[in-house]
Amino acid sequence: MKISPTEYQVQVKIFEMAGCVYVRTRGDHLIYHHPEAVRPVIIPKYREVPAFVIKNNMRIIGMSREKYLELLQKT
Repeated sequence: MKISPTEYQVQVKIFEMAGCVYVRTRGDHLIYHHPEAVRPVIIPKYREVPAFVIKNNMRIIGMSREKYLELLQKT
């Protein structure tokens, strides 16, 4: 299945279920920390978060496509 754009609230739920913890907001971007990530996970407050942003955040925390789709179904 293809990863498609979703609202930022859906992304927040997915990445929090994956172990990310909210740190702060800067402008219209939510910044999260993941214990195994070397960089913060940035979720922009957009009506539709583009697929390339989702894939980049997945890469930062080492999330597989299958795990993402599984968490997406739980939201």
